[in-house]
Amino acid sequence: MNEVFKAIADPTRREILRLLRNEEMSAGDVAARFDMTKPTVSHHFAVLKAAGLITSRRDGQTIWYALDTTVLEDVLAWSMDMARGVKEDKGGKQ
Repeated sequence: MNEVFKAIADPTRREILRLLRNEEMSAGDVAARFDMTKPTVSHHFAVLKAAGLITSRRDGQTIWYALDTTVLEDVLAWSMDMARGVKEDKGGKQ
């Protein structure tokens, strides 16, 4: 979960997630929305992938990225539990 919070702490990565919420996009299409180098955008993709927030697939020379909502759903459930005061045991279970 720490990787998720690290990933979403950055405003650029949050914007990438926002862009991907409605459709799969190529790396080039996403990169074109930002004023930064391609290696910097690639770093953001790597952080988001490591956190499990996006998926990627290669189609020829093009890499396509999509939002993976599974981890976001887990974070939302955890947040709701925190708001309700539900405690976890040391094994991570409620």
